[in-house]
Amino acid sequence: MISASGATSPQSGACTRCLRRSWLLSALSGPLEYCARDRGRLIELLALDDAELLRAVAGRRRTELQAEYPRFRSDAVARDAGVQAICRHRRGYPRSLDGPGAPPMLEVAGGAGRLAELASAPTVAVLGSRAASDYGIEMARSIARGLAASGVTVVAGLTDGIAAAAHAGALDASAGSIAVMGGGLSVACPARRRSLYERIGRSGCAVSELPSCCAGRRWGQLASARIVVALARVAVVVEAEDTAEDLFAARLAWALGRTVAALPGRVTSPLSCGTHALLLDGASLVRGPRDVLELLYAPDGSPAHRRPATLATPADALHAGLRRDLRATLERVGTGCDTPDRLTRAGADAADVLLALSELELMGLLVRGDGGRYLPRYPATGPVVSGVSCLSDRSHPQERG
Repeated sequence: MISASGATSPQSGACTRCLRRSWLLSALSGPLEYCARDRGRLIELLALDDAELLRAVAGRRRTELQAEYPRFRSDAVARDAGVQAICRHRRGYPRSLDGPGAPPMLEVAGGAGRLAELASAPTVAVLGSRAASDYGIEMARSIARGLAASGVTVVAGLTDGIAAAAHAGALDASAGSIAVMGGGLSVACPARRRSLYERIGRSGCAVSELPSCCAGRRWGQLASARIVVALARVAVVVEAEDTAEDLFAARLAWALGRTVAALPGRVTSPLSCGTHALLLDGASLVRGPRDVLELLYAPDGSPAHRRPATLATPADALHAGLRRDLRATLERVGTGCDTPDRLTRAGADAADVLLALSELELMGLLVRGDGGRYLPRYPATGPVVSGVSCLSDRSHPQERG
């Protein structure tokens, strides 16, 4: 029989039962990787209790693991310096993770107290493709920057593409974000993201439900998606292909009753097919952080925090005070005339175009993309009044039931 002991581990901040669950997931990593071929089945397995999970996937190792299970010692858990564990039986564990199938404990780099603080604020998950375009990366960064500047916690994985851009945007606003790892904190971060991981740890936190040295592999990445969306009230898909992989987290968010939103993109781009499919299925259309804030503070689910009347970004005053020619150039770039040649063919003087592009780039309103294209760094998504962007009063899109 599997013991139900819940003895407290004073060193870790998590009870033995919850730490044992983390160990068991690591021990069953091989079978769970095989089960990850069916994403829905994997999520169902993670909702089982320990005894049921052992019976379902342990196979030939069942007898061995059932013998090791009651001998598990919480004081034998290795943990890197600065990493704490917190379980659902402790004050400060995110209440949004109380649902069926949620992880009973988390390893936290950055401190359990900081996690509690970040998770108690209004929280938005930023989702999307790992192979994002320049447009997707800049939009994810811009949305995360605007939300973080407004006191909203950004949560995302720590993979390439949209997720990494979201954390970078929160850091641009000198705010903390929550990075959910698909493996143990000692091994899950790829070398190319180590610098970003360390920056997140200084102001935010990284979390994982797995022991520090468990790689997690593909199943761990899928399992981490349920934590990302469970922590958030609104899930925003910035750019995604219409594939089961890219839309997995969004579908999970819908299943958990979260508000799902998506950004439209070019109809000819495969990387916009997924977001367009979500919009057709009933996701809310958003164009930037203002629209996301409208969804987050909607009257039917307003959090305890006071709804802000305005959202100021670093470029709001610049947008309002731009010369007419610079504003016209910025608007043309936003509509797809994103190279000097295209702007010139649209009727503008070549010398004036180059001068305007240079000024806008120096002001931080344009950035260079692939192939010499220009991208608006702070896309205009709402009216500007007296130098301050205001939330519009338009009605909210109907949410999917």
